[in-house]
Amino acid sequence: MRGLLILLLALIAGPAFAQTAPQATLLRPDSVFDGVNAEPHVGWQVLVRGDRIEAVGPNLTAPADARVVDLPGMTLMPGMIEGHSHLFLHPYNETSWDDQVLHEPLALRTARATVAARLTLMAGFTTVRDLGTEGAGYADVGLKKAIDQGIIPGPRMLVATRAIVATGAYGPKGFEPGVEVPLGAEEADGDTLVRVVRSQIGAGADIVKLYADYRWGPGEPSRPTFSEAELRLAVEAAHSAGRLVAVHAGTAEGMRRAILAGADTIEHGDAGTPEIFRLMHDHGTALCPTLAATDAISRYRGWNGQEPAPENVLAKRRAFAAAMAADVTLCMGGDVGVYAHGTNAREMVLMVAAGLSPARTLIAATGGNARIFHLDDRLGAVNPGLLADLVAVQGDPTEDIAAVEAVRWVMKGGVVVRTPEPLEVQPAIM
Repeated sequence: MRGLLILLLALIAGPAFAQTAPQATLLRPDSVFDGVNAEPHVGWQVLVRGDRIEAVGPNLTAPADARVVDLPGMTLMPGMIEGHSHLFLHPYNETSWDDQVLHEPLALRTARATVAARLTLMAGFTTVRDLGTEGAGYADVGLKKAIDQGIIPGPRMLVATRAIVATGAYGPKGFEPGVEVPLGAEEADGDTLVRVVRSQIGAGADIVKLYADYRWGPGEPSRPTFSEAELRLAVEAAHSAGRLVAVHAGTAEGMRRAILAGADTIEHGDAGTPEIFRLMHDHGTALCPTLAATDAISRYRGWNGQEPAPENVLAKRRAFAAAMAADVTLCMGGDVGVYAHGTNAREMVLMVAAGLSPARTLIAATGGNARIFHLDDRLGAVNPGLLADLVAVQGDPTEDIAAVEAVRWVMKGGVVVRTPEPLEVQPAIM
């Protein structure tokens, strides 16, 4: 009876019950960088309807009801994807990592993370892979929900929740044995790794983050923690649940174990050798080099940015060069949170300074990261049918990568959240 009544009302109301097509928006920049090809497309335009890209190309015909947005002097490109973020951290020269984990209340850290999320979006990074809350539990799951529900502005999030470390291998440290101290990650060993992986996934983890090596004590160098067999157990459990695995590995042996265990990405790779990077290439493992974190920490310790650089910076550059020589798939991710949120493009500038071309760096931050993170059916390119996450930068970033530090306009899911003029940001509901 109720269904019949609704049908009769629809017949009486006529067009009032009809679905109204979302208004179209025609974007007219100087050129379009599509996230796939190295050369920008001069004179191309992009038509957006609803939350999707409807058409791309030169001389598009705008529907009669379309809004036209001119972006003179700008390059339009896919929303950038941050590959290694910690939204629940803030720069270590403000507060040390230990003090953030031990002394900052969860409510304070969460409030700060909402600001970090907004700054990230305004900087043109419409998606982030957030690789651990560093002691803030599952608060990243709640932050992601708040963004998705339009409560706060921020990027799309892929969250790793607590990260997983071998017992005794993480911090903070220096306390009496047996004293309960907040940890920056969750401990697990042997067969318990499978249980912890599954419990994190059940609690909302999109990604599983493991530490293949770390410092066992203050002042010690990093050493391998999990065995290859342990890593393999965790990777198998994650993959069977449809989750990718990111592995923190700075030592050659930690990297080797993680690669052979089936990790999808290696984070940092500081001591990678040509042989290890060839192994990464052969196994299809991507590298997230985090050049900016090393650069930032060195500056906190007194380096002024002049050459010669400190040894840790030089070692990072050598590893990055070896990875490029081995044609390893490169993720763009800087470990932002070690340095200020909203300055994510710092990693891209350093990648170019270390020898990667601007175009390849741009692809790494867009279509490349989308492929690595299995998002290329939705994001990472300016193609019809994909989500309308789009960014306009002043100038041509394929000529001068510093253009990505001059983001002027941002759209997420078809909703404009930043324009060249002052704009009160409206949360985008997807």
